[in-house]
Amino acid sequence: MGNQPHIQVAAGEVNEIALLPGDPGRVDRIAAQCTDATTVAQNREYKVVNATYEGVDLTIVSTGIGSPSAAIAVEELERVGVETVIRVGTTGALQADMEIGDMVVATGATKDEGTSKRYESVANPAVPDYDVVSALVEAAEANDEAVHVGPIATDDAFYAETDAVVADWEAAGLLAVEMEAAAIFTLARRKGMDAGAICTVDGNLVSGSQKGEGEEELPPKAKDNVERAIGLALSAATSLAD
Repeated sequence: MGNQPHIQVAAGEVNEIALLPGDPGRVDRIAAQCTDATTVAQNREYKVVNATYEGVDLTIVSTGIGSPSAAIAVEELERVGVETVIRVGTTGALQADMEIGDMVVATGATKDEGTSKRYESVANPAVPDYDVVSALVEAAEANDEAVHVGPIATDDAFYAETDAVVADWEAAGLLAVEMEAAAIFTLARRKGMDAGAICTVDGNLVSGSQKGEGEEELPPKAKDNVERAIGLALSAATSLAD
């Protein structure tokens, strides 16, 4: 089997555990916490880097924005031997008491996106692997980091999240909304992979704060805590590799 058409890697070129940020720039931020970082491929929104963290070899792959590109990444990573994927991203809070910079570990995701529906019924749950969720929560506890643990929403339309839609998500007890987790969880389950997600709050849709209201995409506190979420994801990866 040759290179996959989008991520541009072949079997044997990546490791069994992959961290999946959306932003290609965040690949470098994750790699900066590791050693022996080597860029394997870069094509379109997909940047692939191999690195080592505390003796564990892992791969870091950006997925771009949204479920379609994230699903392509998971499909192709599975074909080249990846067994575990952990999304490391940002998210908009849906509960009033959540603050910018808070971290969320997802226990499930609504399928308010179109990609997973092409694979299966919307009635089938988009859920992460228990061991991955546990590893992320345990990493947070070991580092005295507070995380919110619970269900989130995955949505396709960043600019069409109306007050009514947000109120419905809030009333349902969903913690936050982002754009990739449901597709990642669904594809991983269908393909026998393990998956999880840890995301940093970059705005609160209930209080009306949105990311990108200043000169930079992420508020300073969110930017700082993305670094901490990366550390937790890397710690979880090492425990999953044991």
